[in-house]
Parts: sequence; C-alpha cells; structure tokens
Amino acid sequence: MTDIPAPRARTFPVIFIVATIVIEAMGIGLILPVMPDLLREIQGADLAQAALWGGVLSSVYALMQFLFSPTIGNVSDRFGRRPVLLASMAVLFVDYIIMALAGSIWLLLLGRIIAGIAAATMATANAFMADISDPKKKAQNFGLISAGFGAGFVLGPVIGGLLSEWGPRAPFWAAAILSGANLALGLVVLPETMRRPRAFDWRRANPLGGLRAIGQLPGLGALMVVWFFYQIANWVYPAVWAYFTQSAFGWDARMVGLSLAAYGISMVVVQGGLIRLIVPRLGEGRTLRWFLPYNAAILMAVAFVPNGLTMLLLTPLSALGAIVAPALQGLASRVADEDQQGELQGVLASITAVAAIVSPILMTRVFSLATEGERHFPGAPFLVAFALMVVSFLLFMRRTPDPGDAPAARD
Repeated sequence: MTDIPAPRARTFPVIFIVATIVIEAMGIGLILPVMPDLLREIQGADLAQAALWGGVLSSVYALMQFLFSPTIGNVSDRFGRRPVLLASMAVLFVDYIIMALAGSIWLLLLGRIIAGIAAATMATANAFMADISDPKKKAQNFGLISAGFGAGFVLGPVIGGLLSEWGPRAPFWAAAILSGANLALGLVVLPETMRRPRAFDWRRANPLGGLRAIGQLPGLGALMVVWFFYQIANWVYPAVWAYFTQSAFGWDARMVGLSLAAYGISMVVVQGGLIRLIVPRLGEGRTLRWFLPYNAAILMAVAFVPNGLTMLLLTPLSALGAIVAPALQGLASRVADEDQQGELQGVLASITAVAAIVSPILMTRVFSLATEGERHFPGAPFLVAFALMVVSFLLFMRRTPDPGDAPAARD
C-alpha cells in the first residue's frame, strides 16, 4: 500500500472525495422536490398516500446502506480505499442512467436500490479522511464530507429546476455526466491511504458482526446508541419535508427545492467553516452537550412554525445543529485503531441506515395520521423527532467522559 500523501498532495484527492459525496447527495436533492407530484402521478394517490410511498422508497434506499456498509467498509480495510471509491462512482454513473430511463415505480425502486448500495461507500470516504487526518482535526475533516453532502442538497434542487425545461429526465443525465467526470478525476488523482491492511473476515463484514466488534472498544457502545437516536430524529427532515411544507404552507415543488437549497447552503457554511471554529475550542464532547439540546429546541420550533417565512428564517438555525454528526464521528474515530477506521465508519453508516429505514416509515406514518381527513397538524413528525433528540442527549450525558470532552490543544 502507498503512503499517506503529504499535505499539499492531498488537495486533489480531497476534492475527489468531496465531489463523490456531493454527487451522491445530489441524487436525493434531485428527487425530493418532485417526489410528491411524481408519486401522485404514477400511483394516482393523494398527498397523504404519496407520503407513505415516499417513505417506502427512502427505506429501501437505507436498507441497502444497512446491508452493505459494513461489508464495503471491511473490504476497504482489506483491499484499500481507492478501488472501493472508484467502483462506487462507476456504479453511481450507471444508476443515474437507470433513473433517467425510469418510466415506472419499479425502475424507480431499482434505481434506489443501486443508489443505496453505492452510497454505502460513504463509510470508505470517511475512512479515507480518517487516514489522512491528524487526530485533533478529524472532526473538522469529517465536516468537509458533511459539507459536501450539504452542497449536494443545494446543487440537486438547483440543477433539477434549471434542467427541468428540457424534461424530467434531463437532471439525471446531467448527474450521470458529473459521475463519469468525477470517476475520470479519481482514476488520475486518488492515492491509496490504507497503510496497514486487515484480513477480511465475513463474521465482521455484516451489520451485526461489525457492530459487535466495534462495540467492544471502550466507550464506543454508548456512542453508537447516541448516534442511532440522533439519526432517527434528524432523518425527519428528508423524510417529510416536501409533504410537510406543501401541507403547512402550500409550497410547490419549486419552493420546496429552494428551501432545500437554502438548507444545503447553510450546512456547507456550518460544516465546511464554522465547525473549524467551534469544535477545536469546545472539544467534541462539549460540542455535543451544547448542540444536541439545541437540535431538540429547533425541532420543537419547526413543529409549531406559523408560516413559510418563519420557516425560511429557521432554516439556517436548524442547519447549525448539523455540527453534531462530525463531532460524534470525531469522538468515535479517536477510539478505533488505524486498521479499524473503515469498519467503524461502516458500522456508523449501518446504524444511520437503520435509522433511515425506521425514520421515514415512522415519520410519514405520523404525518399521514396527523393530516388525513379533518385533522391538520403537519408538524406532528417534528414533535416525535424532538422526543428522540432528547433521548439522544440524555444517553450522551450518561456515558463516561473521555479526553474528547475537552477542547483540543491548539497548534
């Protein structure tokens, strides 16, 4: 295996990693704004029923991540980050073509299955970042990946809106072209950063086996539980946003897309910039003690937001809470050994996937029950998310403090 690249030589590989995450996230951003109308057209359903179908598609996507994230993470620990990441981009290239050609719910479902498998390599992207990062800067570099995800949320709706004049297939063809271009970039610039390969073991290359192996490391079991409840709560946004905003404020697909773009821009600012100011001063632990309850407060506010303008004003405030995920990842990454970073990130991705299976079904069901017939409380899912975020915070406070609770030493 090759050595980790020097700091200046890391620029282009990091660009490839972030671009990979951007393109994966674009797949969500492209489809979210139009999903309610698309499903109502295909299924002939009303908004409440379309929300249930949207939950099914989201859960299938997440199920693939759950099943494949530990396997792919372990493969990257054995064979390296480079081949896994390049294969992921090649699969995404094919997936966007399938989505562009989809004319039925079944092809749409197939596209979500393929995208979910490819997105499982986000664990490998995080492992790549862990490989090249100093311990006290891991949360900041994980923030770059999260910022890339936010940028994808911006670009997806924007590209979808601009290209929709050429038909509903055009955005997917554009995403396929971007995937192909990024694959070509990766073939040229992406180095191998896995210095100490670990033997591949099928007993660990599955969700339960990987969780068992990682959970045995001191303090990580408690963090995995915190991560699980946080992710279920946080998934309320992609799960019901398009349905919630249509029902509560009468927004159309264009307005939903603009709101997602505003959220994505705010995420980029937070995770690409503000995290570098906040986490080094507070430390990962104190950051989590402050921002988990902050997230709970925002969810409560969204549940009872009175109008669309207020919701738009809340958007950057809700994005500020996205600092939690990279802080939790940084705290966990300090505990895992160098040859377990792929496995750790695979387990985190699997837990996220379980949350993404549970949350859309739970949240869309709550939305449906709260809005069908004479009932009209579209903010109900956010109350459920508020309760889950409080549980996450309480579980975090019960764990044994570790060095990550203190601010990192400054250079």
